Amino acid sequence: MCNQTASKVGIALGYRDPQGWVTEGWWDVAPKACETLLKGALAARFYYVFAVDYTRGGEWNGRSLMCTKDREFTIRGVEDCLARGLDRNGFYEVDTGEQKSWTIQLTDPNQPAAPTP
Repeated sequence: MCNQTASKVGIALGYRDPQGWVTEGWWDVAPKACETLLKGALAARFYYVFAVDYTRGGEWNGRSLMCTKDREFTIRGVEDCLARGLDRNGFYEVDTGEQKSWTIQLTDPNQPAAPTP
């Protein structure tokens, strides 16, 4: 994940593994910096991203509703987030096209995020 903005951002990821849906967070990525969020070859084709701009406010989001928490988390399942005492946020889908590695470029909110293989 590369943060192309002047802000510190927090990243949450969602994906499907052999046991079902998982969401994980938070990774903090400094301005103009890149971080490896998942080690090794990618296990899924589709990943889902929710990111928060800690400096200026705002977020990168989408239509896929998944569970999150305020603090570091690994959550199994995407159903009944609120009933389980969790937050629910909209994640946007990233299609890695079956690549084994993938970098997402987070840009300022008025520009679309541009994933690159």
